[in-house]
Amino acid sequence: MSARYSKHLPNIVFIFDLLLLNVALINSHLLIFNTYKLQNASAIFLLLVNFSWIIVSLVSKSYVIKRPLVLRENINAFLLTLIYHLLLIFSIIYFLKIYDISRSGVIISYSLFFLLIVVQRSLLFFALDYYRKKGYNHRQILIIGDENISARLVKSFSQHPEYGYDLADFISEDEISLTNEEILIDNILSKKPDEIFICYKQMNTELLKRLIRVGDENFIKIKVVSDLILSNNYAQLVNYDNLPVLHITSHPEISLKIRFLKRSFDIVFASLVMVSGVPIFILLYLVTKLTSKGPAFFRQERIGRNGKPFHIYKFRSMFINAEKFGPQLSKDNDPRITKWGLIMRKTRLDELPQFWNVLKGEMSVVGPRPERQHFIEKIVEQTPNYKKLLRLKPGLTSIGQVHYGYAENVDQMRERVRYDMLYLQNITLNSDLDIIYRTVKVMIQRKGK
Repeated sequence: MSARYSKHLPNIVFIFDLLLLNVALINSHLLIFNTYKLQNASAIFLLLVNFSWIIVSLVSKSYVIKRPLVLRENINAFLLTLIYHLLLIFSIIYFLKIYDISRSGVIISYSLFFLLIVVQRSLLFFALDYYRKKGYNHRQILIIGDENISARLVKSFSQHPEYGYDLADFISEDEISLTNEEILIDNILSKKPDEIFICYKQMNTELLKRLIRVGDENFIKIKVVSDLILSNNYAQLVNYDNLPVLHITSHPEISLKIRFLKRSFDIVFASLVMVSGVPIFILLYLVTKLTSKGPAFFRQERIGRNGKPFHIYKFRSMFINAEKFGPQLSKDNDPRITKWGLIMRKTRLDELPQFWNVLKGEMSVVGPRPERQHFIEKIVEQTPNYKKLLRLKPGLTSIGQVHYGYAENVDQMRERVRYDMLYLQNITLNSDLDIIYRTVKVMIQRKGK
């Protein structure tokens, strides 16, 4: 694919998405009804799905492949489009009263469609990545402005050939100040760049406006690179009418898409564990009850999202009255832990009742571990950033929990917070699944503590 043909890629992806949608619909129909032949209702449904997909896809532009190539972001954008499409389809079914549509068929169709798209996008991104590393499908870029910022940008592009950028020329701020504006514009256009990166610390506002206008008139993409580096990772560009404002928040803004996906996953996953794990729950209840005096379940107040207290549930792993001298953290060879409790803690089986907290919406499957107010105050004294974690629902497991298990002191709790802060910056369904996988691995290997 040469550079001049890359403009056709979105159209090709759009058509292939539509084809894969129909492959999924027809094959799910075959799986349910054992025939490719469509009844009237199924044929009408097929047309409605295709027509509505065209509309939703064109609006969301999920078929557009942007540089740099980030598969996860593209899949997430597609998944959001798929959710919108499903909502539209269910609305149509409800208002048109098309009740003879197989609900299981719809679920199978969309599941298969999503899997086909994941495979398609993976292959496409692999091909584009390979193709660009070989020097094809590249774009000529021109960099203008500050030398230090430009050097960092060039280094980034050289380390990532899959971005597909070739440097046509660099024009420094000194050259800009010494060159007549008309000559400068002619010089830029003579390079025939596809994109212009403007790296600035302080740039002439009128010149910047002129460059943007030249880009619009000559179909050249203009990208502005700032030297603004913030320790705060939660910034986004917000447009107030025609005024772009960099919005820097003191806390993470979790998108509606992520919250919806996490809550949907929590309900499905917790329900499956609670239903399929009934025999294990009964067995753990009986063994806990028979091996030491006291109730099988342990209940304790923890601090949840936005500082709201709630009661967490566990299978009891300690002797009763284990904290008669006040709040204490567990440690190796802790005499308060029963022999059976030690086994449960190593395999994390004592945490299973918290799936009830997940179903109630007090917790998530993955998130920072909930702590008691006593220890939160001690952590915040030394790590004020911990308060950011209270914007999230606490989790049954976390990346910090995988690494540290039960913290033995406040310093270990603070170290665990460091991992949870990294999770806060990268909340995706993929990262949640990876943490769940690691947690199961710890349970099987009995490496919990």
